[in-house]
Amino acid sequence: MSGGIRAVLWDFGGVITTSPFERFARYEDANGLPLGFLRGLNSLNPDTNAWSQLERGAIDVDTFVDLYEREAETAGGKIDARAVLDVVAGEIRPAMVEAVRRCHDRMKTALLTNNFSVGGAAVDYGDTLDHFDLVLESSRAGVRKPDPRFYEMACAELGIEPGDAVFLDDLGINLKPARHMGMRTIKVVDPQQALDELEQLVGFALR
Repeated sequence: MSGGIRAVLWDFGGVITTSPFERFARYEDANGLPLGFLRGLNSLNPDTNAWSQLERGAIDVDTFVDLYEREAETAGGKIDARAVLDVVAGEIRPAMVEAVRRCHDRMKTALLTNNFSVGGAAVDYGDTLDHFDLVLESSRAGVRKPDPRFYEMACAELGIEPGDAVFLDDLGINLKPARHMGMRTIKVVDPQQALDELEQLVGFALR
């Protein structure tokens, strides 16, 4: 193990699964919306918009649907909010799951995810949960990335300092506060490249 890394923290969507943005793009194309419309909607007023409130568990799905569709109309588009929720779930990346498993064999591991529940249904994490010491979900914590409190909660639960950890996420906005706290960070664009970087940090093979 190199660099004093004691824990690896993982995002879910876009890291362990394929990116939700790919499915957003397909929805936009099928419904005559400009490319990037949904991402733009979700980044506008990011602390108070419908998407952020849903991920913090501050509103229920029915309230979200009403708010989100009205936000879309204000932005010049028409969406079916429930259909958008249905397209978010991605496909598990087996290589990432294997990497999580190998990390869990040697150090602490945690899942840090902005998520929501629909009708009380839990997120389908596949078989990945067996490989995490901690699962921190925004919808249960009442806080979401990139709020620094989310990362502080994870470190406290794991009994580590930020400098002990490396964090993988597909969004730079989520990595910035983690890096500022002292974590090593990896932006997941190409999964294989991300695993190359992680192997260099932890000092053992992940594939």
